[in-house]
Amino acid sequence: MDLQLNGKLALVSGSTAGIGYAIASTLAREGARVIVNGRTQAAVDEAIERIRAETGATAEGFAGDLSLAEPAEAVVRRFAGIEILVNNLGIFEPKPFEDIPDEDWRRFFEVNVLSGVRLARLVLPQMRRANWGRIIFISSESAIQIPPEMVHYGVTKTAQIAVSRGLAESVAGTGITVNSVLPGPTKSRGVGDFVESLAAANAKSFEQVEAEFFEHVRPTSLIKRFAAPQETANLVAYVASPLASATTGAALRVDGGVVKSAF
Repeated sequence: MDLQLNGKLALVSGSTAGIGYAIASTLAREGARVIVNGRTQAAVDEAIERIRAETGATAEGFAGDLSLAEPAEAVVRRFAGIEILVNNLGIFEPKPFEDIPDEDWRRFFEVNVLSGVRLARLVLPQMRRANWGRIIFISSESAIQIPPEMVHYGVTKTAQIAVSRGLAESVAGTGITVNSVLPGPTKSRGVGDFVESLAAANAKSFEQVEAEFFEHVRPTSLIKRFAAPQETANLVAYVASPLASATTGAALRVDGGVVKSAF
């Protein structure tokens, strides 16, 4: 299927690894002009080289922490006319609720919510002038089923869905769509490293720890495994495309059936 993304300028925040990298690589493979983002130039350069090696496509890069106002403004100035914005930048950290201080709540909101709000605000004027654009927030199934082991993370993911819907309402009747995508437990770099370390510490294999996780922590999963980042990227690429013109204001699940609801 031709997703009609050839030449579209796309910014994917936090895209040097994991889901973000898979999204950037997939968009580049589909012909989009992708801006890869990470905090360091070395990480950005490495991701761009991987995209070239794996897809044959070229990509551009921007090194900077897009949870901060100055780098966010700088990337929009440098790459005028961003047509697709994928707000993937995010952090997570398991921590008992009683141990989450105010500073952590603020930090999680700044990175997971305000980064996407700010970037959307910066790119929206150009999208309005062009009467076309795609804004996608990478939320999580944790937005619907708040994980007790990291309530602060779940709350920020819920906030992303609310922002996405409200922004979609604000551009009603235009060629701009706004959606949130909700991955389930995914074998991103951070999750993979965590599970590997847990397995090593308990003299177990990755597969054993994975099976125990889905038996005890996410028992409602229907696929009973961690999803691959590419499985989320496939959905995001479609939603970012002109083909998804009637999909807006939606919270789209690619959660492996973790959320126990048909709606």
